[in-house]
Amino acid sequence: MINFDIDKLRFNSRGLIPAVVVDSITKKVLTVAYMNRESLEISIEKELTCFYSRSRQKLWLKGETSGNYQHIVSITADCDYDALTIVVEKDGPACHKGTDSCFTHNLFQSDSRQEFTIEGLYDLLKGRKEQMPEGSYTTYLFQKGLDKILKKVGEECTEVIIAAKADDKKETVYEIADLMYHVMVLMNQMGITVEDVHREIASRNIIDHKVKQEKMT
Repeated sequence: MINFDIDKLRFNSRGLIPAVVVDSITKKVLTVAYMNRESLEISIEKELTCFYSRSRQKLWLKGETSGNYQHIVSITADCDYDALTIVVEKDGPACHKGTDSCFTHNLFQSDSRQEFTIEGLYDLLKGRKEQMPEGSYTTYLFQKGLDKILKKVGEECTEVIIAAKADDKKETVYEIADLMYHVMVLMNQMGITVEDVHREIASRNIIDHKVKQEKMT
């Protein structure tokens, strides 16, 4: 818990401050809403997003009727204290239209610069599994099934070990990339999502508890 003085925030003339809500796992912007001081205080107290509806002119706790609560991980103010970023773990769709995010209409995509994310790669492989395009290596793996995929995962694990043992950083990076690809094919085959793995890792408290025992003298 961080003790932050809310009085530092610069609410606008209507007593509101914009809040950009971000998924803690995918880092995707889910929605942009507004808060007043009361809704912000409720959000901090309940650790659930509570907003102020400008159209209805009332507070609303996200998920109160839909069940799609947003559990707050952190709240950060910008450099001018007049906007907030709220990182959340969500229970369901963020948008009232039932979509994962309110931001679904792509207005522009550069032909020369491509955004890469692990989630994007996972979705690409998922598309391969659903469409099975001819000539695709990924299609080949899905057609061969689990045993073939597991064999490739095992082979790539070995390649990573060999490259690392040789202290060849470039080759190790190359082999790790191959391993990650085949692991994600395996995940798609078994219906395991990136979010499933992320939540598992996040649930672990990885602390080295090794204690050295002192000799009694």
